[in-house]
Amino acid sequence: MLLRGYPIQSVLFLIPVVLVSITIHELAHGFISYKLGDPTPRYQGRLTLNPLKHLDPLGALMFLLVGFGWAKPVQINPAYYKNRKKGLVLVSLAGPLSNILVAFIFSIPMYMIAVKTSNNPAVVFKASYKLYMAGFGIRSLIFNLCRNFYTINIIFAIFNLIPVPPLDGSKILSVILPQKYYYKIYQYEQVLVILLMVLIFVFPNIIFTIMSPFIWFTETAIKFITENLVSIMPV
Repeated sequence: MLLRGYPIQSVLFLIPVVLVSITIHELAHGFISYKLGDPTPRYQGRLTLNPLKHLDPLGALMFLLVGFGWAKPVQINPAYYKNRKKGLVLVSLAGPLSNILVAFIFSIPMYMIAVKTSNNPAVVFKASYKLYMAGFGIRSLIFNLCRNFYTINIIFAIFNLIPVPPLDGSKILSVILPQKYYYKIYQYEQVLVILLMVLIFVFPNIIFTIMSPFIWFTETAIKFITENLVSIMPV
């Protein structure tokens, strides 16, 4: 998970938001694999909303120190799937899609508060735009909490779809590409992981440049649905 440049007023929300977000992400992976016939996530106790079951100690420490961290990956066994390729795609997509769903859910109260307070609703959906309410009133606290859930989950979802091991996108790539080509890429897995870490810590702007069009697309879709949903909701 990649987080950079957050203002100090959001720090109070970061830890619970990240814990909930990674828990839902990993639970989604395990739940879909379980539903496809794989008992491994259930045997390992990963079908739970307890964040302690999904935390990786080193990943959590790295997040606190440098703003980048990771959760404990859910182990799966695709041999249980009736259709191995389809199963791998569904399980890999489950995590990022669950985060997009979380972002959408929190976008509704975030947008409603922004409209009622004239807190620049035109840019409230831009994950790259640092829009926060000052103060510690109930409305500002709710807005900032929703804003953090919205932003972090979109970034988390898109980041995990990058097709580089060990991210979810690499597993999807393994299904889409012919095996002979993917095996060639797999031979350089360790090099790709190191390259990803270098980009994250040394050149984070490159990562966000790659992610930006996908973040924009996700934001646009959420914005369209949320605005239309709110417009028909009783006030």
